[in-house]
Amino acid sequence: MTSTSSISPLIGVGLYSLPEAAAYTGIPAAQLGRWVFGYRADGKQYPGLWQPALVDLDEKTLGFHDLLEVRFVHAFRQHGISLQAIRAASQHAAEWFKQPYPFTCRRFQTDGRSIFATVLEQTGDESLIDLVKRQYAFKQVISDSLYAGIDYDSEGEALRWYPLKRSKAVVLDPSRHFGKPILDQSGIDTQSVAAAFIAENRNARRVARLYEISPAEVEAAVRFESKDAA
Repeated sequence: MTSTSSISPLIGVGLYSLPEAAAYTGIPAAQLGRWVFGYRADGKQYPGLWQPALVDLDEKTLGFHDLLEVRFVHAFRQHGISLQAIRAASQHAAEWFKQPYPFTCRRFQTDGRSIFATVLEQTGDESLIDLVKRQYAFKQVISDSLYAGIDYDSEGEALRWYPLKRSKAVVLDPSRHFGKPILDQSGIDTQSVAAAFIAENRNARRVARLYEISPAEVEAAVRFESKDAA
């Protein structure tokens, strides 16, 4: 059991198991584990792409910024960029932007291509050629949709994430409920609302009365929990 003293440092960090992170991002838990915590292959241990926020915990657990950063790694991998190139880009960008989670940083949208150009020059990794030489290829990977719904502070660091498109009903905010998805206005966790929706024969108005929220908030919670964030 986790003690109160071990919980307090986690406030404002976010707390996600691999299955939870997989559910929220749509990325398989096995891939998340390899990217964040490393893996072993051919008798060699490969470290994670960066040091996770909660590295000192016994269980493999992601923080809020880890959760956002892996979405960018997933986009890179879908476009064939090697893990070696992603690792090098992360290290260069972290130094350049002075941010531990550089892909999520707003500056990466404008300066990230230069980061990958440096990696290409140093490594000769052919997976980066299109990304570096063709602006449209870079914009395909680092699309506006990756940044949509993220609120930033004045230093460009992500504060919270609204995962539903064109809606701010559901939020993941590390300063609230350990970063778990909640309804922004009421603070009620989406899992409870979605479970009540099923229990009440999918009657959104009845659930809304039970929780003293609007039917639209019930529908947003259900939509998020059904992983239909489009």
